[in-house]
Amino acid sequence: ITVINGREKIWPTTETLVIRAEECVASVAFSPDGAQIVSASGDKMIRIWDAGTGQQVGDALTGHERQITSVAFSPDGTKIVSGSYKTIHIWDAGTGQQVGDVLTGHEAWVTSVAFSPDGTK
Repeated sequence: ITVINGREKIWPTTETLVIRAEECVASVAFSPDGAQIVSASGDKMIRIWDAGTGQQVGDALTGHERQITSVAFSPDGTKIVSGSYKTIHIWDAGTGQQVGDVLTGHEAWVTSVAFSPDGTK
């Protein structure tokens, strides 16, 4: 995957897939089954893409107040976690709705997020 001028390029061995974003893309992750890609960008939005077609799936997930710096799928693919300035959000990957409260307490940018292997943390 490469990101140039706000456009992500995925370079499989036989195909090229371009995913468009309004501002710089800071983080991308594949779903566990490889069918979807989630991207986080400077426009404060999370987008889910069909990995086969490059088309956006549903509406962008919104709720962060600052640019999003990191994103990841849960091991079972049902949730997405995203990090930004001092906050972490958890989302339902199917509905795009925020799950629970915003996690706060960090003193600066959250630059990397991940779920535990069993997806409970």
